[in-house]
Amino acid sequence: MSRIAVVGAGAWGTALAISLARRGGHSVALWSFLPELADEMRDTGVNSLFLPGYTIPADVMVTSDLAVAVKAAEIVLLVTPSEHLRGVLRQIAPLLTPEQMVVSATKGLEENSLLRMSQVIASITDNPCGVLSGPSFAAEVAAGTPTAIVAAGTPAVAQAIQRACSSPTLRIYTNEDVTGVELGGALKNVIALAAGVVHGLDLGYNPAAALITRGIAEITRLAVACGGQRRTLAGLSGMGDLVLTCTGSLSRNRMVGIELGKGRKLATILQEMNGKVAEGVLSTAAALGLAARYGVEMPITEQMDAVLHRGKSPKAAIHELMTRPGKDE
Repeated sequence: MSRIAVVGAGAWGTALAISLARRGGHSVALWSFLPELADEMRDTGVNSLFLPGYTIPADVMVTSDLAVAVKAAEIVLLVTPSEHLRGVLRQIAPLLTPEQMVVSATKGLEENSLLRMSQVIASITDNPCGVLSGPSFAAEVAAGTPTAIVAAGTPAVAQAIQRACSSPTLRIYTNEDVTGVELGGALKNVIALAAGVVHGLDLGYNPAAALITRGIAEITRLAVACGGQRRTLAGLSGMGDLVLTCTGSLSRNRMVGIELGKGRKLATILQEMNGKVAEGVLSTAAALGLAARYGVEMPITEQMDAVLHRGKSPKAAIHELMTRPGKDE
């Protein structure tokens, strides 16, 4: 029996722990930053803060001790918010042995460095590194809804993740294009914010379709400029994740956009999320930083950043997008 450590007990981390335990064949540890939440999950079998309504199997070892969580784990799954991944990994790195695999299941960019999560991992440890991404709402994975996602890394790493995490309800494809997979997962959150704005303004289906289509165009431009492959962005971690996050009612980023479209202030919206994270809020500025570095045009991202961080009204942002000079598709 192999051992897998899930580091981060938010909704996605908890769902992955449930899926891995339900699959069988693993000893699963789930680490929570909050000791009181770890105590609750051990006592009740439920993560009432981030994933209420889903039972954590009794054989999942829940802990708030990082050393206990990662000890002897063949795979260490990092499922923390992007802004905390570096800090958590710095605590983990001295505890790792060289053969332990570190896998990012976080969809975001580090705000100041503009690094992808696998790049943050590589800057701290030389351990084998991979990525897990794709269209996946945590609640549906926890419920056992059929889901298909992507493991990215070297062939050996990607296949190891595939073998360890695949189940009858979680199908995992492999991909060597770590850059494309990670940028697809991070940048789709920005477009989902914009799609939520359109819904909040009650503008109908036409602009939503335009946003998704033109959104994947600018995501692909940036990913390719950064070394990713165009075909990756047409797959699960690109178009698949974008469609889910832009249209699904469980999307936190879309929800934030809806509230912005209704005229509410970002600070108030985030405060009411009670610790839950909409990665697109931070990734928008980082995406623009990468776009400037590589000379890539990202008009939707630019307007979303203006709405989020510079007080621009959603209606004015949409008007500016619609009145840009004509282009050839």
